[in-house]
Amino acid sequence: MKKMKLLLTWLLISFPAAFVFSSQPNIVVFLTDDQGWGDLSANGNTNLATPNLDSLARDGASFENFYVCHVCAPTRAEFLTGRYYPRTGVSGVSRGEGRLNFDEITIADHLKRNDYVTGCFGKWHNGTQPPYHPNDRGFDEFYGFTSGHWGHYFSPPLDRNGERVRGNGFVIGDFTDHALAFIETNQHRPFFCYLPYNTPHSPMMVPDRFYKKFDGKDLAMRHRDLKREDIMMTRAALAMCENIDWNVGRILKKLDELELRQNTIVIFFSDNGPNSFRWNGGLKGRKGSIDEGGLRSPCFIRWPEKIPPKKNIPQISGAVDLLPTLLELTGVANRDTKRKPLDGRSLRPLLFGDSVEWIPRSLFSIKQEQVSVRTQQYRLDATGRLYDIESDPGQKIDVADEHSELVAKLGRRAKQHNDEMQLYFRANRGRPFTVGYSRSTTLTARDGVGHGTIQRSSKAPNNSFFTHWTQTDDFITWDVDVGKTGSYEVVVHYTCAPGDEGATLQLSMMNGDSTKAIVNENFNPPLYEKSKERVKKSHYFVKDFKPLSLGTLQLSKGNGTLKLQALNQKGRQVIDVHSIDLLRKTQ
Repeated sequence: MKKMKLLLTWLLISFPAAFVFSSQPNIVVFLTDDQGWGDLSANGNTNLATPNLDSLARDGASFENFYVCHVCAPTRAEFLTGRYYPRTGVSGVSRGEGRLNFDEITIADHLKRNDYVTGCFGKWHNGTQPPYHPNDRGFDEFYGFTSGHWGHYFSPPLDRNGERVRGNGFVIGDFTDHALAFIETNQHRPFFCYLPYNTPHSPMMVPDRFYKKFDGKDLAMRHRDLKREDIMMTRAALAMCENIDWNVGRILKKLDELELRQNTIVIFFSDNGPNSFRWNGGLKGRKGSIDEGGLRSPCFIRWPEKIPPKKNIPQISGAVDLLPTLLELTGVANRDTKRKPLDGRSLRPLLFGDSVEWIPRSLFSIKQEQVSVRTQQYRLDATGRLYDIESDPGQKIDVADEHSELVAKLGRRAKQHNDEMQLYFRANRGRPFTVGYSRSTTLTARDGVGHGTIQRSSKAPNNSFFTHWTQTDDFITWDVDVGKTGSYEVVVHYTCAPGDEGATLQLSMMNGDSTKAIVNENFNPPLYEKSKERVKKSHYFVKDFKPLSLGTLQLSKGNGTLKLQALNQKGRQVIDVHSIDLLRKTQ
């Protein structure tokens, strides 16, 4: 017996991580991309079947009036920080607008401070360059992409802890595979597993096994304005939602197999309304709108034996509430409330109490300078119309004339909120892109500006490359904030058609040092094939790129502008540019 105790003591000292048995619950959060409130069978859509998501509603709590933002990055920011997104530095979805400010504290930061191991698998969309990268925002492990959307979903280029890698198969399954491995590895210690899936966001790519059910199918449930619905888009979205459900089921099954079900909080929600006009319970608006259809999201929280099953919660709530809720459920103290006050409130009383005193409140949604206000019963839209959402969720009858005092009151609140949020928008406008805050920095085409004839490959900067570089007067610039003085190796990721090789590329810091190299090799791979994309029109173009070292550039701490130019041109075009890497040399 004594020997056994000595052996156990030695094991605990030698391998502590393997023997961490904590009462703190594990956390798994699923956040889907462009999946509307109506894209689940649990919410009455008979066009598809989502049994695993439905099981979360059956076995836990369903929030009937749960609100997110009108687009992707803002919702992610509100979930990660518990604060209205303009406060966090986020103002949009492209060209750096999705970045969380350096000093924001994420849910992963809070949990990591309290001995949680943290992993993020999927679409980040809150910053690319350190210190915005997920590995700098509290996540021990990251596998996915940091951009707003991705151009191809089958084995695309991805990011694993800051390193370029190639994906393996359909992205949602690939993200789930890595999450499963993370859970398996960390099953004996408290973990936070964040799965921000990137579907059913376009491109509308989905494996055959999921699409065949919907290929050519007549749909029983349609958008309230039939003329606006693109049936091909709807079929693809439904197939992608069933794929999401299947992957959610894989995670739930793993929790059961590892006997982690009872001590794991599972949360599911989406980042905005549906990305097309399709059945959404008759709600007004879609993604991009600050009406009900653009903002209402499904939200389920399961914690067996803690949260009663089949619990329906009618009180209004939102993404800003999830951080304070998780902190209270895990017993993790928020040490930053004075420095970073929360806009959300803990939902614990609603989850655990049958008849609780819940102080009425309003939730604000902002899009540029438009504000919509949701109370428990009403929504004041951005144009001053008032709707009784309890009796008219489709926002068909304006009741403003019958409630003039309420309209005036909510209008004042909307103006006050807008005035305050505009201060944050202005403060964060025009931020440069960070370089040298870690050993390696990638500046993508998304974050640059093309000059002259240079064009983007896609109308959306998020997943584009620079092309149509036809003149030596053309150039590309990046406004940067250099965090550390030093020597940086410059690597350009390019393609070059046969006959165009021979151009001399130069990267310089305007009014500073420069470095250059000749493009000696052509590299002209085909675009990724798109046979799995299920709609007629696509604006996504993806291909592989080749690295070329331009040598070493000396950079000084502070702000400046990097300029990539061609000193000569040998062929019809110079090169296509995906990104540049700046690799700080150790001193």
